[in-house]
Amino acid sequence: MLTLLALVPVVGLLMFIYFNDKKEKEPFGFLIALFFLGMATTVTAIVGEFAGDAILGGIFDSDSALAQALSAMLIVAPCEELGKFLVLRLMTWKNKNFNYSYDALVYAVFVSLGFAALENIGYVFMGNGVLTAILRMLVAVPGHACYAVFMGYFYSKAKYASLTGKKGKCALFFLLSIFVPILMHGIYDAVLFVAGVSDSGLAMGVSFLIWIAFVIAMFVVSVITVIRASRKDFCIVTLSDGMQTVYVPQVAGSWTCACGSSNYLNFCPKCGRQRPVVNSWYCPRCGALTAYNFCGNCGQSKYAPPV
Repeated sequence: MLTLLALVPVVGLLMFIYFNDKKEKEPFGFLIALFFLGMATTVTAIVGEFAGDAILGGIFDSDSALAQALSAMLIVAPCEELGKFLVLRLMTWKNKNFNYSYDALVYAVFVSLGFAALENIGYVFMGNGVLTAILRMLVAVPGHACYAVFMGYFYSKAKYASLTGKKGKCALFFLLSIFVPILMHGIYDAVLFVAGVSDSGLAMGVSFLIWIAFVIAMFVVSVITVIRASRKDFCIVTLSDGMQTVYVPQVAGSWTCACGSSNYLNFCPKCGRQRPVVNSWYCPRCGALTAYNFCGNCGQSKYAPPV
């Protein structure tokens, strides 16, 4: 019963994210690997939190509101989210399957919910009982999914910026993909931690109201982000409609890969080969690769001298 309560929200959220990936599903084995690697980050989080709290406890009274808030913002949230991000970065950045904008959200959520699954099982089996399992099912596990949505959203933008040669934007979105989840996670924990050590019933009540409002807002924004990212999903390998420099699959039509698979995508979903580009040329002005008479990036004519 407890195991079921611990894992049901994880499975439900994974299905929600997975089935919103409508353009090109990710390899299931790869997603399972990300999930278990996310579980492994619980170890680094525990070690980091133990060390951080020991240092913080030597400076502040551990039962004070300030110490609790600092622990949430500077120790717990960074230790957990940085571990997830490290797995995401090492495993997916150069993976050939990372070719659509929505893919980043899928990867980030699978990593994060791997962490949440093991953490949730630990909580419900540490004598906290059914009530804790239900509360975590409704709030804590979806919270981890929300942090991952923010991480994946900015991580996707960093990948796209990297592919379009925008190093400054790539660095900015990288930082946001780390900082925003830490901030959201930190606020979530800080309000709860402070409420837990409050001596005033009024202060505790106000803290919980603020926390509930924050959680609702975070959930709503995350769901909207997932739905919009799914609807606007595009192939980042060949860039979006506004920055098309190789070909538009809907215009070019279908093609048959050397492995025998027929499709209209940029890469063969069966073996990963890139669609052949006929009569391709590199723009002398901006260096973009195109297969048309005019560069899709800057408008330079194929036959005109460079400007």
